[in-house]
Amino acid sequence: MRKSYRVKKESEFQRVFETHQSVANRKFIIYQMAKPGQPHFRVGISVGKKVGNAVNRNWVKRRIRQTLLEVKPQLKAEVDFLVIARPAAHGLEMAEIKRNLVHALKMADLLVEEPTAD
Repeated sequence: MRKSYRVKKESEFQRVFETHQSVANRKFIIYQMAKPGQPHFRVGISVGKKVGNAVNRNWVKRRIRQTLLEVKPQLKAEVDFLVIARPAAHGLEMAEIKRNLVHALKMADLLVEEPTAD
């Protein structure tokens, strides 16, 4: 994901945390903050040490990024959000990670439904 799509600075992470708008399922927590006028969404990914060693954490992060790339056209533009992986996210198959992350994004109302072609 390009730099313009990332929340990287500690101050930006804290600003999103302080909005207290969050949803969670058993595998992920999503914090969000509205940013009107922003051309596209920005995302921060956090995978803590409870998930596993560095190899396991990077493995989970890569799968989160891939899922976000796949649903990118459906994501709302004017929002910053954080995806925090819970320890239960380790060891899941890609399809399971995608299903759980999409579920959390829908609960957070961050996905825009695609129009159906008739």
